[in-house]
Amino acid sequence: MARAAKNLRVGMVAHDKRKAELARWLARHRKVFAKAEIVATGTTAKLLRKRCPELSIEALASGPLGGDQQMGALITEGALDALIFFWDPLTPMPHDVDVRALLRLATLYDLPHACNLATANLIAAGIEAGKVGA
Repeated sequence: MARAAKNLRVGMVAHDKRKAELARWLARHRKVFAKAEIVATGTTAKLLRKRCPELSIEALASGPLGGDQQMGALITEGALDALIFFWDPLTPMPHDVDVRALLRLATLYDLPHACNLATANLIAAGIEAGKVGA
């Protein structure tokens, strides 16, 4: 299901131990995302809104309560231009199957996605240069 208007739409997800890192990263790149729509899972969205209240941030459900699956649905609908997912590879997650499914879908649908700071910086640079979401 394609969007009527072509606004850049970026999904953002972060596990508990990486939420603050994602919020700091977004704050550093707030100018890049000023005209974008951000879709984030529940608690992550609340933290991002607090750190960057001027940005458009839509909240889904919390990840373990279905937010990861909602994000996956957006990927399959072609409703995202990129995904920034700061996951915690060292902490076991009870919803690990959802995490893997989300990353699998991002790969399957050839969606630019970042799971770490270095790759997130590359995606932000691509957005700024007009190479992501074009």
